[in-house]
Amino acid sequence: MARRRRGDHDQLSQGPSTRSADRLRLAVRVTPKAGRDAIAGFIVTADGRKALAIRLAAPPVDGAANTALIAFLAKTLGLPKSGVRIVSGESSRLKMVEIKGAPDEMLARLTA
Repeated sequence: MARRRRGDHDQLSQGPSTRSADRLRLAVRVTPKAGRDAIAGFIVTADGRKALAIRLAAPPVDGAANTALIAFLAKTLGLPKSGVRIVSGESSRLKMVEIKGAPDEMLARLTA
């Protein structure tokens, strides 16, 4: 399980994404056991946080949904699986995901 680092919660409350020169950190709201894998667009959660909603066919059992999330994002963005990692929220539906690459390009691909 990933250790929560100082500032992870702050990043989730600030907005759906933060950018650096070669990385994008994105708040993601995962819905497991969906009919198919799909991006459902940006949402505002019940507590007011913004996140990218992603539906996954995988069940939330033994990390299957986390593995499916990484694989889905990597495939969607044309990256290797090592280019995507869950920074926080491994056992939660609301996760912070870090994606290697040009932040603006990655965000544009996800929202297209």
